[in-house]
Order: sequence, then C-alpha cells, then structure tokens
Amino acid sequence: MLSRLALSERLSTGFECFGAETAINGVAALCDPLGGLYMPDLSLLVVSDLHLEKGAAFARRGMMLPPYDTIATLKILASLIARYDPKIVVSLGDNFHDRKGSEHLPLPLREIIKEMARGREWIWINGNHDPDGTVDLPGSSVDEMFYANLVFRHEPKLKGADTKGEIAGHLHPSATVRRRDKTVRRPCFATDGARLLMPAFGVMSGGLDLRHKAMRGLFDHADLIAHLMGRDRIYSVRFGSLLG
Repeated sequence: MLSRLALSERLSTGFECFGAETAINGVAALCDPLGGLYMPDLSLLVVSDLHLEKGAAFARRGMMLPPYDTIATLKILASLIARYDPKIVVSLGDNFHDRKGSEHLPLPLREIIKEMARGREWIWINGNHDPDGTVDLPGSSVDEMFYANLVFRHEPKLKGADTKGEIAGHLHPSATVRRRDKTVRRPCFATDGARLLMPAFGVMSGGLDLRHKAMRGLFDHADLIAHLMGRDRIYSVRFGSLLG
C-alpha cells in the first residue's frame, strides 16, 4: 500500500484521487484521502492534529525517534494546499506535539510554513498539547472559531447548543471494515451531518476506534458515516457496517 507521503508526491504530478462529498450543518465539504477537509464554497481547508516536531519532543525526553516527521507532514500539507489553493487554512489544534515545538522549530521548516501561508488566512486552533499558540509563525492562534454556520475547535463537546456544525479533532478517529478475507483499519473522517471529527494529519499519529467509549454521545449512529482514508480514495461506510 502506498504511504500518504508517496500519494502526496503523485498528487503533485497530477495523479487523480477520489474524495468523498459530505455536508456539515448544511455546508458542503470534500474529504480528501490525504486527510484534509475542503469546503469549496468557503475556499477553506481544514486539517487536524499535525503533531509537528513529535520526534523532537520525544528526543527532549530521552527517547530517540526518527527526526523526519515534521518535514513529511508538511510535504503532505503542501500537496493539499497546491491541490485546492484555499483562501483560508484552519489547523484544529495539537499543531505541535508539545509547548516547545513551535518555539524550537528549525528555520528551514519555519520557512516552509511561511511560504504555504503566503496570501492566505491561516488559523491555528489551540490544542491540549499546544495550548499557548504558535511562536513566530504566520496566522492567528485562537481557542475556537465560529464561521459560516460552523464551529472549529480542537476537542469535541458533548451534544449541546454550540455543537451543531462542529468540526473537531483530538480523538483521531479510525474505523475497521472487513475486506475480502481480512480486516482493514484506517483513519477516517466521522460525521452524522451535524458534526464532523477529523482524522489525525501527522504522519506519526495513531487512531482511536469509532466504537471506543471516548466517542460515546458524540454522534447519532443512525446517520453516522465513516469516510475511511484509502491509498488514493475515500471509502464511505455506515457505522452499522463497521466491525466492533
């Protein structure tokens, strides 16, 4: 199976991929196999849980991991931005893996972000890993953003008055299906039309199954669809057809 990074390289050369159309609180959106959500009517691209500088964060704690996660994640993000050329980019929190990640980001990586943000509005939603916002990067850091009948935040809230139209991250949703004679588990976009949970975008991020107790109370299961990320397309599966 192709990695997301390999797919991003193919996208940059015009390779066709197939997303899945959906709508959140009446706003049309496209789930992209690379892990971004694009809203054409708003010219807005959403990504979540980049966890940039995760390898560096572990190294500061004495656990050595390959230091290439940030450049790999940014390369995928650059492919998405080239694909859609959005006017607005929203990153839904845990943009960096810890409080120090933004401050210590190497200059060449900082310049990549600045180039991607040039001419666009860039919104960093604060997450539980990086609650203090970003340092010397373009854009604005906020706890949540209300825009166009939607609310963008890091952690989903239980159902209530301000959760309709919610687009959130944090939980890294994934789902499992049976394909031929084997089971397949993939990150996914999860939505029942009222709200949507984003998959984690960072290349070193894991996932939490949609049937996990942390997901309870967030969705109407009768309308819940998991848009699973395949190598070059999205596979949309109703909640009742997922494996437990």
